[in-house]
Amino acid sequence: MVGVSPVRIRYRECGRGAPLLFLHGGWGYEVYPFDRQIAALAPFHRIIIPDRSGYGGSTPIERLEPDFHDAAARETLSLIDGLGLERPVVWGHSDGAVIASLIGLRAPDLVGPLILEATHLYPYKPHSRGFFETTSRDPDSVGDRIAPILEQDHGDDWRRVVARHSAAWLRLAEEERPDADFYRGHLPELHAPTLLVHGARDPRTEPGELDALCAALRHADCQVLADGGHSPHSERTTAEAVTQMALRFLA
Repeated sequence: MVGVSPVRIRYRECGRGAPLLFLHGGWGYEVYPFDRQIAALAPFHRIIIPDRSGYGGSTPIERLEPDFHDAAARETLSLIDGLGLERPVVWGHSDGAVIASLIGLRAPDLVGPLILEATHLYPYKPHSRGFFETTSRDPDSVGDRIAPILEQDHGDDWRRVVARHSAAWLRLAEEERPDADFYRGHLPELHAPTLLVHGARDPRTEPGELDALCAALRHADCQVLADGGHSPHSERTTAEAVTQMALRFLA
C-alpha cells in the first residue's frame, strides 16, 4: 500500500493438503463466513484466509484508492510467496474474485484453479450507486444484524471499513468509462481452470454483466444459482449447493 511498508497480514489457517487461499469481499471475512466450505474442504486442503490491508487484524490504511484491486493482487502475490504456497487454489468472493482474476492473468504459473464467486466485470455500477452513497455517508445503515459482525471482525474501525470501501467504488465510477472493465479486455486470456459461481439475485450485478462475464470466460464452468444473492457460499438456501460445486470442481 502506498506509504505503508512493511505490511503485516493476519490470516486464518486450518486443514491439511493442497493449499487453498480464500480472498474475502469488500466488508471483510466474517460478514460472509466460509464455515460450511471449511468443514468440507479442510480434510483435503490447507485453507488460508488472509485479511487484506485495512481489514481485520492486518495493517490499517487511511483509504482505498480506485486501483485497490491491483494493489491487493500485488499484496496477495507477496503473501503467496511469503508463505511458500505452491500453486494454491484461489477462491475469491466479490472484490476478492476480481483480485483472484487479476492474479491469474498476471502470474498464471504461481496459482492453480480459480473459483470466482459474485465477481465483477464493470467498475461502473449505476444500479448500486445509491447503495454506495448511503453506506459511504452512513455506515450504520448496514443494519443491526450486520453491524455487530463487522465490529467483531474490524473492531471500532468497522464504520471506516464500510465507508472507505463504498467511497472507493464511487470514485471508480467517476474515473472509469461506462464501458470499461477491470481487466482492460484481457479476461478471455485467463486460462486457469475456473469455476464461476454467481447468484441470479445478486444486487451488485449490473444488467448484462453476468452474460458478459460468462462470454469472456468461455472455458469456465459457469454456475448460476436461481435463489442466490451476493454471497451464495454463506446463504442458507445456496451454501450447500456451492460447497458441492466446489468439491466436484476441485476433485
